[in-house]
Amino acid sequence: EGNARILLSRAVECVPQAVEMWLALARLSTYKEAQKVLNQARLKVPTSPVIWVSAAKLEETQNNVSKVDVIINRALESLANKFHVTLERETWLKLAEEAEKSGHVNTCRAIVKATMEVGVEDVNMKNIWKEDAQGCIARGSIETARALYNNALDILKTKKSLWMALADLETKHGTAESLDAVLQRAVSFCPKEEVLWLMAAKQKWLQGDVPAARQILAEAYSQSGNSEAISLAAVKLERENNEVERARALLEKARRDCNTPKVWMQSVQLEREHTDDPKRTKAHELVEEALQHHPTFAKLWMIGGQLYMEEDPPNLDMAADFFNRGLQVCTKAVPLWLCALDCQKRQGNWTKARALLEKARLKNPKSEDLWLAAVQIERAADNPKMAHHMMSRALQECPTSGTLWAEAIELEPKSAQNAKSVDALTKCENDANVIVAVARLFWRDGKIAKARKWFNRAVTLNPGLGNAWGAFLAFELENGTEEQQRDVINRCHQSEPNRGLAWNRIVKRVENWRLSIAEKLRKFVDEIYPDSLKVESITAIIHDALHGKLVLEAKQEPAPMEIENQPNGPAAAAPPSSDDPKNDTDPNAVNAQVSELLKSAKQEPQGTKRQQQQGGGANGVEAKKEPFVAAAKFEGPRAGYSFKRDEQGTGYYLDEQPTKRLKRE
Repeated sequence: EGNARILLSRAVECVPQAVEMWLALARLSTYKEAQKVLNQARLKVPTSPVIWVSAAKLEETQNNVSKVDVIINRALESLANKFHVTLERETWLKLAEEAEKSGHVNTCRAIVKATMEVGVEDVNMKNIWKEDAQGCIARGSIETARALYNNALDILKTKKSLWMALADLETKHGTAESLDAVLQRAVSFCPKEEVLWLMAAKQKWLQGDVPAARQILAEAYSQSGNSEAISLAAVKLERENNEVERARALLEKARRDCNTPKVWMQSVQLEREHTDDPKRTKAHELVEEALQHHPTFAKLWMIGGQLYMEEDPPNLDMAADFFNRGLQVCTKAVPLWLCALDCQKRQGNWTKARALLEKARLKNPKSEDLWLAAVQIERAADNPKMAHHMMSRALQECPTSGTLWAEAIELEPKSAQNAKSVDALTKCENDANVIVAVARLFWRDGKIAKARKWFNRAVTLNPGLGNAWGAFLAFELENGTEEQQRDVINRCHQSEPNRGLAWNRIVKRVENWRLSIAEKLRKFVDEIYPDSLKVESITAIIHDALHGKLVLEAKQEPAPMEIENQPNGPAAAAPPSSDDPKNDTDPNAVNAQVSELLKSAKQEPQGTKRQQQQGGGANGVEAKKEPFVAAAKFEGPRAGYSFKRDEQGTGYYLDEQPTKRLKRE
């Protein structure tokens, strides 16, 4: 080290403009000697900001924090006034990020603070600062971003978007204490912004400090006046903590002060959940009173009819009459039509159900949910020909509906489902419902790796689709390891799904309102995929998690997204095995890829656990050949098949007397 210092001392004498040599010499020197070296370096290279920043870092290593700001401010003044050096904003930010990465946080903050207004105009300063902070976060420079937000808020104290951005940063990268501090500052400078109060209250609630959350909401209510959002947040806080009487009192006050449809609806829901009266008298009275104030709010009509259906015994005639009253004033409310339809189905009134659907489709001709209901009515009535007819009409009206295409795949006989899935993917290649339907085909055929890939693709494309998560979990319960099952449950918990007709029909039942996401998943699987919960290999940990006895913690990050394109991109649903860049935009190429993928699925020697246990699949009795395999073009001879175009389309048709298949090794 001594020899290196001697060499560097001689080097800076010979090459005094070499900044890196000066910095290297300073690093090999003691504190006092390093100060002298850096002072000499500034004299020799007066236009270099790096030397000034190194001097600030040196003082920070000695805990001389007060000197750090002084040095950085002197640097800007010296460079600008004495030597007329004006550095771009990006250069200063890069120096700040480098200081952060080297562990000199105070130097980083000082640079950001001193250069906040460099290259910024008053007109767009907020947007520039936000973009800079977001860029820093993307590069992993969290302290730099935090400094940008904090200094921006010292100047623009009342900008809600800046406060929310800083709160988001603290949520992801900070501590509970730092988030609390940010939110407290936010509500003090923006007392009229409801969302900031709600964030502050929720943070206290998550910490288990219910009295503090109540106090924040009470203060928020006094600041914002008759706020629906604040009132309902206070009600939710009390309901979740089983303070039913407190919630009733708050709702009664909110009905007087706010008188909004949502307040009335939550009042009914509270009585609906917390009642021992089999006739639900109090809830019925509130519904009727609410409809006098808000007669066109469809959800009140839906809840009122459902109350009759929940009576013991169910009063289906009164429910049907109530739904019909609502439909006279809410003709465009598709969910209300579906509720009325469900009531008729439960009574077995197929003729009335069909008539109701015809009337609903006249009012809402492009509603995919109504067309889906029409198909399902015919399937439930064991009328397959009419179901196919309805599906054809439905796809003419809604040709890009993934929900309808997924149902169309299920509607076809097993031998034609693969071909129908190709059509579905061609029409709506990025729809999660279709992706789930294709994944189920792979699952059915025992192609476990492909099924898992497509299920993962579905929940990545649409994390809010509960139907996809339920199917994914059912699949993993039969075929996956404990770690894979744990991963699905954890990712579903993070996504908090709230879409899907079947999912909502199950989880929105009153008895399921308070269940955790894992318990809702179990309810869904138990009703839609009951055999999956009977698998003996389910471990005690997964069993307890699905019954609300255990909260799982992820052991690893969620599985990465296997789709490189964005969900709206044309190639998002293209098979991942393709190497041809043309396939990103060519619909015919997508069709050929899907055909190949589905065709190869029938050849892949895999099998489910259940098949292997029963001697089927790859390790047991050879599966029966499909009579038809879709293919866009001739891909070479296949034993026992002829390539031609016939009634099921272009592809390979099974010969009448197929040759004996060669056994694989």
